[in-house]
Amino acid sequence: MVRNQTLRIWERSQKRFPAKGLEYVRTIRNGLVLAVGIALTAITASACGGDGKQDTPAAAGPGEQVELTLATFTEFGYEALVEEYQKLHPNIRITHRKTGQGGPYHQDLITKLAAGSGLADVTAVEEGHLSDVLDKGSKFNDLTKIGPASASADRWLPWKYDAAKTKDGKVIGYGTDIGPLAMCYRKDLLAAAGLPSDPEAVKPLFATWDSYFEAGAQYVSKSGGKAWFDSAAQNFNAMVNQLPDGYIGKDDKLAVEGNQGIRDAWAKVTAAVAKGQSAKLTAFSNEWNSGFKQGAFATKVCPAWMLGVIKEHAGPENAGKWAVTAAFPGGGGNWGGSYLTVPTQSKHPKEAAELAAWLTAPEQQIKAFQAKGNFPSQVQALTDPALLSQTDAYFGDAKIGALFAEQAKKVNKPQYKGPGDGQIQENASSPALQAVEQGKPAADGWQQLVDAAKKITR
Repeated sequence: MVRNQTLRIWERSQKRFPAKGLEYVRTIRNGLVLAVGIALTAITASACGGDGKQDTPAAAGPGEQVELTLATFTEFGYEALVEEYQKLHPNIRITHRKTGQGGPYHQDLITKLAAGSGLADVTAVEEGHLSDVLDKGSKFNDLTKIGPASASADRWLPWKYDAAKTKDGKVIGYGTDIGPLAMCYRKDLLAAAGLPSDPEAVKPLFATWDSYFEAGAQYVSKSGGKAWFDSAAQNFNAMVNQLPDGYIGKDDKLAVEGNQGIRDAWAKVTAAVAKGQSAKLTAFSNEWNSGFKQGAFATKVCPAWMLGVIKEHAGPENAGKWAVTAAFPGGGGNWGGSYLTVPTQSKHPKEAAELAAWLTAPEQQIKAFQAKGNFPSQVQALTDPALLSQTDAYFGDAKIGALFAEQAKKVNKPQYKGPGDGQIQENASSPALQAVEQGKPAADGWQQLVDAAKKITR
């Protein structure tokens, strides 16, 4: 704009003052430079609040067209909700970026966070990786300041809401689902092996981890060597999540070697691998996906969100063969659940926060649960008759709403997830257990886990 205005003045000066045009335009140009400098200083001070700190961009005007991006992974149940939101807000267009695996998704998230560009306006973060972004709170908007007043703390279970607070008190995420644990299993495979298959009758098999692995030994023997569970890592992760303390201590230091609970869990799950109970599948791989349809394993650690995964990959031909029971080794626990954040990269943070708040409101959490089995974290949703009466024909008309509400009551405050926790699960314990499944001695696999965890937390 300044360049074009200077050229116009130059052209006029040549016509009106041919002899003195150059001198004239120099004078005008100098005045423009001074004026522009003053204007830019004022603009910078205004945009930065006068103290050098970046303010939140202004909200879009009434009716102004706004393009938003939403990034999620695996199954959030948002496909129909995105369409509904756009109908309610004709000026909003949403591009939904959905990826399959959580590990690569979060690695990409951290890369884009460091680069300062590329993140979606609304970016999902899984609870296991939340610790990796909480110490980067300055790169996320404080939702208590830009979000709607209705998205107050009392909407959520207290521990769910508080987990998204930075050490200086910013709330960087609205809670989506939680993952109360139950057990899913193939009724037909258990029956064929002479084991109980009714959802009530199987509960003693899943009472403790010892009884679970004992039942696994019976199944392998009676089924002719078929696998009892899908993946050592999936069971191990659930076992570790039940412990009072996990991979990282409350002092944010690595605590693997001195954590006896983790050592005991390692010993039990690797012993089961040695007895042929594992299908040796990597979670969310193509082989794992196909395993549901092919009956490659008989039981599956089953947080509420896993129901949607099973239905998708097992397919309609296996409807009624899968069942879920309100029992879990060790009583219960939580595995998974996510948050919707609004990075400061967003050009439309207010509109992004409104979308995130709407997607995580009680009504929408119920719809997401009905679509994909993602269990609500909203207090109001947990007592909603629409949730408690929800059944699922795929799992033999099981009352899955009431079932997981019962399991949710067994969840104590989840263990502290320090920086690097999610990376240890993805990049240390899971590869180490996969190595054991491929023949590495359990002791060597343990050392692999410890060494990898040390590298992650350096």
